[in-house]
Amino acid sequence: MNAGTPTVYIVDDDPAVRDSFALLLRLQGFSARVFASGEEFLAGYSPDWAGCLVLDLRMPGMSGLALQSAMVDRGIKLPVVVVTAHGDVAAARAMLRAGALDFLEKPLDDNQLVAAIRAALQRDAEDRKHALAVAQAKQRMERLTPREREVLDLVVAGRHNREIAAELGISSRTVEVYKARLIEKLRVDRLPDLIRLVLTVQSGDSRR
Repeated sequence: MNAGTPTVYIVDDDPAVRDSFALLLRLQGFSARVFASGEEFLAGYSPDWAGCLVLDLRMPGMSGLALQSAMVDRGIKLPVVVVTAHGDVAAARAMLRAGALDFLEKPLDDNQLVAAIRAALQRDAEDRKHALAVAQAKQRMERLTPREREVLDLVVAGRHNREIAAELGISSRTVEVYKARLIEKLRVDRLPDLIRLVLTVQSGDSRR
């Protein structure tokens, strides 16, 4: 499979469980890859991986919660679906608070598993689309001059032309020229699109 192909990464120490999950998912049309431990997953991980993680909570060595913590530390943003036994519900809820998308109790219902994975893959696709939009917006904004950036910040803050002109010591007409230049440089059609672009970058920074 290609590295960027959305894939379900299954981390479970039980080989029978790993293989049955992988078979089920492949029969449903998903790409699947299995790992016997959290350590094995981290050792093999590549930043261009897309998809989601189906993660057993209790494993020898690195637990599911420990792997999730390690993923956060390393900036691995794959959505996590936790698989847990009944006695692990409190721990599974802790993983939800730490960012896991869902948790399923054993014995698993195949339809629930498939539904949870579809939701996780959708989340990953949306997150990647947002990250790409943020990166592209930042690239455009980096091409602005310091004065253009000053005007942009004041526009986003809701200042009117006369207020911007007074604060920067320029004419209202010059402010209009700067706005037109910003629209051209940032490749947007209208002023609201300009503001939306800046908010997209800010929302991307807030997700870190």
